[in-house]
Amino acid sequence: MGAGVTGLLTAVEPVPAEALSGRRLSHLDVLESEAVHVIREVVAESARPVLLFSGGKDSAVLLHLARKAFWPAPVPFPLLHVDTGHNFPEVLAFRDALVARLGLRLVVAAVQDSIDAGRVVDRPGASRNPLQTVTLLDAIAANGYDAVFGGARRDEEKARAKERVVSVRDEFGQWEPRNQRPELWNLYNARHSPGEHVRVFPMSNWTELDVWRYVAGESLELPDIYYAHRREVFERAEMLLCPGEGSRPRADEPVRELTVRFRTVGDMSCTGAVSSTARTSAEVAIEIAATRITERGATRADDRASEAAMEDRKREGYF
Repeated sequence: MGAGVTGLLTAVEPVPAEALSGRRLSHLDVLESEAVHVIREVVAESARPVLLFSGGKDSAVLLHLARKAFWPAPVPFPLLHVDTGHNFPEVLAFRDALVARLGLRLVVAAVQDSIDAGRVVDRPGASRNPLQTVTLLDAIAANGYDAVFGGARRDEEKARAKERVVSVRDEFGQWEPRNQRPELWNLYNARHSPGEHVRVFPMSNWTELDVWRYVAGESLELPDIYYAHRREVFERAEMLLCPGEGSRPRADEPVRELTVRFRTVGDMSCTGAVSSTARTSAEVAIEIAATRITERGATRADDRASEAAMEDRKREGYF
């Protein structure tokens, strides 16, 4: 190689990140930047994107990231909530209030409508969580959504750890982990054949602790049930469940009032509370830093059905 070429290659020295930005990006800054990049890239490649929004902490953070991605313009896609009919009232109230305050469009796909139409069968006393799959796939098909954003994270559960950031679903909405694309150098491919769509997880590399530190740093609002409060609960299979529609205590399950909070929110029939005194996001972050069990492993009965419960549901089209 000639001296001129060698000189050309060695003359360009890498510029430190500090010199470009004036400061070193924090861990949360990097995660935020990655998520915003994913959201922008996928929206640019999609015709009808939608964001799954339940009112839970992960979807609330994801919505905040979407707002940042397009600020000062409005979020350029609607929100979709698959409502089991057994959701926590506080979460639904938070969902509706936030959507109204931000002027966003919310599409609600109700599992009860799928039951009434004979698309799924409701089993008395059983969780409606598995029934969400059909309702979700019907909503995607009916509205022509080709990119569905969600707040799932790889640290939640081992099946979710297999997910790509941009995950292809076939024409039946099903997931085949062996058919997923490589994502080298943070390059994401949202292209898909007619009838297929992609599920997109901008927060894949976040942990539960990251979420709570971000909530604290950004002063984000969340439903009150994420913080310690007095509540009636009963114990079943070493979980603290709340009496309500779809989760009625049996004769040998006494109801007690305890100070608890929820690490995750879903169908009341399968979402358990944990004993806690954490009343602020900073206190929750301290509590999470000391735990060794993921929120789904500690509080979601539907994930305990079998060793591969989540993966089986995902293969069928569950988020």
